[in-house]
Amino acid sequence: MQKDVKLSDRVRTLIEYSDLPIFVSAVSAYEIMNKYRLGKLPEYSYVAENYFDILRRLSAEELPIRTSHAYFAGKIEWVHRDPFDRLLAAQAITDNLTLITNDAVFQELNDVKILW
Repeated sequence: MQKDVKLSDRVRTLIEYSDLPIFVSAVSAYEIMNKYRLGKLPEYSYVAENYFDILRRLSAEELPIRTSHAYFAGKIEWVHRDPFDRLLAAQAITDNLTLITNDAVFQELNDVKILW
């Protein structure tokens, strides 16, 4: 795994040594590529240029955005307005997944399990 990616040691160990399935949201792909294109994540050049190869090496499964995710993202009672964060939260809640993030805004939602 590329060491310059900003992950906690706990998350890095879990990803590298766990047999648990890893899901990567289509929302994350969009956010990474859009921010990289806009110059907001220049340090993510390796990830941006090797995104699908990284997913393959991690044996990660793509998590598409389903209608149930979009519906719940719009319905969820949360003052946070970022539509992409709302989609990630909805995916985690509706699919009973743990969200890997260091963004404190997700701690506002009791129903989202977070790992960092």
